[in-house]
Parts: sequence; C-alpha cells; structure tokens
Amino acid sequence: MSDLLREPWFWPAALVIVGLPVVLLVLTEVHAALARRDNPAARIVLLLRNWVVPFGALLLLLLAQVRLVTGDVDWIKVTATIFGFLVILVVLNGLNVAVFVTARSGSWRQRIPKIFVDITRLVVIVICLAVVFAVVWGADIGGLFTALGIGSIVIGLALQNAVGPLISGLLLLFEQPFRIGDWLRTPEGKGKVVEVNWRAIHLDTANGIRIVPNAALAGESFVNLSRASSPYEASVIVRFATDDPPEQVIALVTRVAAELPQRHPESEPSAVPLEKARYEVGIPLVHPGAEWGAVGLFRRRLWYAARRAQLHLDRDLTDPATAPELARVALAHLAPRLYLDEAEIDPLAPRVRLQRYGAGEVVQRAQEVPDGVRYIVEGQAEMFATDEQGRVLRVTQFQKDDPLGLTSLTRQGIASQVVATTDLTVLLLPVELLDEIVETRRALARDYGREIDNRRERTFEAFVSAGLAPPSGSRLIAY
Repeated sequence: MSDLLREPWFWPAALVIVGLPVVLLVLTEVHAALARRDNPAARIVLLLRNWVVPFGALLLLLLAQVRLVTGDVDWIKVTATIFGFLVILVVLNGLNVAVFVTARSGSWRQRIPKIFVDITRLVVIVICLAVVFAVVWGADIGGLFTALGIGSIVIGLALQNAVGPLISGLLLLFEQPFRIGDWLRTPEGKGKVVEVNWRAIHLDTANGIRIVPNAALAGESFVNLSRASSPYEASVIVRFATDDPPEQVIALVTRVAAELPQRHPESEPSAVPLEKARYEVGIPLVHPGAEWGAVGLFRRRLWYAARRAQLHLDRDLTDPATAPELARVALAHLAPRLYLDEAEIDPLAPRVRLQRYGAGEVVQRAQEVPDGVRYIVEGQAEMFATDEQGRVLRVTQFQKDDPLGLTSLTRQGIASQVVATTDLTVLLLPVELLDEIVETRRALARDYGREIDNRRERTFEAFVSAGLAPPSGSRLIAY
C-alpha cells in the first residue's frame, strides 16, 4: 500500500477523481443561480465548468505520467496550450464583465466604444498566446514582436493619409458626443442616430438613412440637438399685414403654437416681431423629430385662427366660405331655433358671422368664458372632460345645428373643452346680441337651460362609465 501511495500518478489521480465532480457540481449550482438573475457572469461560469476545469484536470493527469509523445506530437504541450488559451478567455471575459458590462450609465467605462474594447481584447489575446507559446513550446517571440513593430511603422507611414481620418473617427467614438437615439444636425442634414460603427454613423432623416463617415464628423462641426439645456425649439417665420396690431398677432401665434400636440409641456412658445410685419415664432418641442409635423400643423391651424381673428396672414383676409351673404343664409336657417321672425333676419345678419376651424382645433377651451353661442353650420365636434389625474373623457358629439358655448349667457366657464373633429364651420352669435334676443324670448333661455342640464348629465355619465367620481360644484358646468 505504501508503494502505491509513493507512485507519482496516485495523488494527482485521486485529486481528479474526488475533486473534479465536486468542482463541477459547485460550478453548476453557481451557474444556475446567476442565470436566474440574468447575471452576465453566468456564461463565464459555464465556460469554466465545460472547458477550463476538464482540461485542467486532464493536464494534471498528463503531467503525472511519463511524457506522452506519439511521433512528433507532444500531447502534454498541446493540452497545456489549449488550457492556457481557455484561461485567457476566462480572464478577458471576467474583466469585460467587471469593467464594462456592469458599468453605470454615463461613467467613463460605459462611454468607451465597443470597437476599442474589441481591438484591445484582440491585442491582449495575441500577446497572451505568444507568451503561452514561449512558455510551453519554448518559441522565440522576440523576433516576432520586432518584425511586427517594424512592419507597423512601415505600414503606418505608407497609409498615414488613409488611416489618419479613420483614427480621427475612432477618437470621436471614444469621446462619444452622441448616442443611439440622439438627433444631430450635420453639414449634410439633420437626423436621428440609429446605428454607430467603427466607420460611420447612420442618421434616420425624413428622406431615408443617411450614412455619415466618422472622419467627416470629426473634421466638421455638428450640433447634438438632444443634449441641449432646454427643449428643442422649432423656428417659424410668418408674415402679416402692417395694419395688424403686433400685440394681437403675437397673442394669436403663441396661442396656436401652445395648442400643438408636439409642444413641450414645460415650455411656452414665443414670438418676436421682425421687419416688414414678419414674426419669428419659437415652438418648443418634445424632441427634434417632431419639427416637421409641428410646423406643418402650426401653419394649417394659423390659417383658420388668423381669419377668425380678422388678421391678415400673408396679407390676405379673404375666405369665400365665410362671406356675409352666407352668414345671412345660416341665420335664416336657424331663425326657428332662435324664435326670430323673418323680418328680424336682415337687421341682425350684419351682427353675426361665420367662422371656420380646422380638424383638431379647440373651439372652446376649458375654464374659459365663451364669447357667444356658436351654431354648427357644417362639420362635427366633440366635447371632452378631464379628471384630476389628467385623463381625457369623451362626453358627447355635436352635429349640424347644435349650439356651442351656452354658458356665455351666464358668463361662466366650463370644465370641458370642445374640439373640432372635422373641418368645422359655425355661426357666431356674440353674447351682446344673445342678451338682446333672450330678453324678449324667454323660451330661448329655457331651451338653453335644459340643454345645459342635459350636457351636465352626459358629463356625469362619462365619469361614471370611466369608474370615476364626477366633480362637484361649478367644475361640472357644461355647455
């Protein structure tokens, strides 16, 4: 028995027989625990269990035996080389997880581009393999490194004009002045960064994907629109007539811009008068990609709003659809609802006017006292209520001949708002005219009162249908 214990192969074999199953079992449990938590170190443990530990055990057994040489093959050196390569992979992957994968957002480790990490990993692998071959096989690697150094100098001098821009681009990636999802304005145009690689970045523009070489960005100035200290602001130039009061124009354009769905909720639009009755309107947006849609919608809505305000956008106030003769026709159609005689139509016609709203425009704003009653001549509108959490509830829809703004007679605002769902034409009866009509027609006042109560009930129903408690008191005034 003592002779067996003195055999050179006994203790290595015993260690492998007893220790290998235990180590594999422990690594299996560790891998399962890491995998359940989606820990990136799980694949490193899997590499240890499946490759490094078995090859380490095999190398230990081979080292305890007489040198196994079959012809020109030294299996101990072959196994040692493979084991060394696997150890290198484990160490590099472990460093990658510890330094880069688990890096906090915004740290210098997270900002290093992947191309630099890959290049460094390749260089380290080559150096470590050279050391392994020098230790295991006794290879002379000094000459190899000398040749590589001289070759690199020669190649660098020959390709300095071609490699220079590439290095500039890689340094730009290392600095990381932009990330995936940022909006850039470059000399070639504006777009959203959708891909970044070692050669170029890909910008998603309104006209497709634009490929911009990194070297071009490194040599030119560009603007990262997504890293501004304030929301991105679209600039629009509009022109009115010189007779239009600037304060009225500024109030109009800022109100139209404020109601755009693309506007940033924490910033307000602005307007500055320029020469020749032009105005520059600044519209803060939720992100730069919304500029195209926001500017187009702003110009469409401003056309309607300017004519309702009787201001001369582009020095023009003409709108055949709101001509005075058409307003008289609409008033004659509504005369029975207003309890008007035919003889009263012509005297009252100059005091009413037609107005038009574009689809999506707000006809009546919440908490705003209406300036009169508007009867729908053409189109559709909807009334919406808003709860305390800001959720929007649909209350009812309005069709032709339905009145809007009934609380103008009581000088009360409402908690709801009315929005045009299609192009909308309404006949406006100013509140001063309504006061005169209602004074001699009590039936009209009763009609308005019943309709206000009806819309109040519809608002109640909208809250109940949404599982919410209706607001109490004056907040529920609806028209």
